[in-house]
Amino acid sequence: MTRDRLRQWAALDTTSGVLLLITAAIAVVWANSPWRESYTSLLHTEIGPEALHLHLSLAHWASDGLLAIFFFVVGVELKHEFVAGSLRDLKLAGVPIAAAVGGMVTPALCYVVVVAAGDPEGLRGWAIPTATDIAFALAVLAIFGRGLPLPLRTFLLTLAVVDDLLGIVVIATFYTDEIDFVMLGGAIAVVAVFAVLVRRSWQLWPLLIPVGLVAWGLMHASGVHATVAGVLLGFAVPAVAIRGEKIPRTERLDEAVRPYSAAIALPVFAFAAAGVTVIGGEGSIVQPVSIGIVLGLVAGKLVGVLGSTWLMTRFTPLRLPDAIGIRDLLPIGMLTGVGFTVALLIAELSFEGGSDDHAAAAKAAILAGSLVSAVLAAVLLRWDAHQARDADMNRDNIPDVNRDVIGG
Repeated sequence: MTRDRLRQWAALDTTSGVLLLITAAIAVVWANSPWRESYTSLLHTEIGPEALHLHLSLAHWASDGLLAIFFFVVGVELKHEFVAGSLRDLKLAGVPIAAAVGGMVTPALCYVVVVAAGDPEGLRGWAIPTATDIAFALAVLAIFGRGLPLPLRTFLLTLAVVDDLLGIVVIATFYTDEIDFVMLGGAIAVVAVFAVLVRRSWQLWPLLIPVGLVAWGLMHASGVHATVAGVLLGFAVPAVAIRGEKIPRTERLDEAVRPYSAAIALPVFAFAAAGVTVIGGEGSIVQPVSIGIVLGLVAGKLVGVLGSTWLMTRFTPLRLPDAIGIRDLLPIGMLTGVGFTVALLIAELSFEGGSDDHAAAAKAAILAGSLVSAVLAAVLLRWDAHQARDADMNRDNIPDVNRDVIGG
């Protein structure tokens, strides 16, 4: 396989999802094997320069460092969608944006209702079931949604991108204890330098990497989660073609970085975060925290997405995209319950330095809830693919003209 074909393969939705599943499975098996202590010891191994306050465990390097690459791709994608993509036109983006908000509020409420009565200390994890894993959700849709209208993928992508944006706001707002404003100001200044460089001649691109690393290091030192630096750097990339180039630099950098994010950063983070000891572990994983997370992911996400969509299409002029209807969003709502990557990150932030019992229960619940959501969505996607479709699925009184299908 040539280098270009390998990069294309690594960037596929299906590839990312499969690699996440494999690495998470390896972590779970290892963490529940007789050699579980070696897994824990590996993740607690510390490396990095002490002088720069970067002598971190491998687990922290995965969540603070490698995951910043993923969030850079998210930032680039968000910038492109806001400037030239599906989020540019509020008429088209309004419904999935509302669905994303509903899909975050409802799971959080489900969690709070369950946990408040039985384990108030666990309320710190209220944001865990609000997250949707873009990579995993799109992978399931690509595999099992073949033949369904392509606007379904656009709807899910828009919803998941907005979900990630709101998730980033939650992380930066609620999971930052102390802020060093000098370091934060330095990080923002370096991001501004990055913004200038990324608009200059493409021959200067080698400078982007060290400047980005400095911005990440300063953000980490500021106390704000370092992945926020990745988002800000992504937002700094121009989303329109400049200097006579044929494609925007958001697309160019997305193509360059996405393979590393999908094939290295996300799988390694999944390996570091998903290793929950169930067999022989201390404490029970069945507790209000885990019940609240599973309920939020499996039921809360679905109710929030479908409820918000119904309200928007029923009481406002906004309508669903061409060729899809409310019934098509049942499996999409279930796919948003695949929390995985960002949910695992929020679980670590929620219970960092606190109860290991809570953390283990939360991670086990994320894996269980995500798996149930993915399986139910896969079954419904295949069922929908064999159903007859109307000429006006989105009920806007205009015959559907978009006949493109997933995998077509």
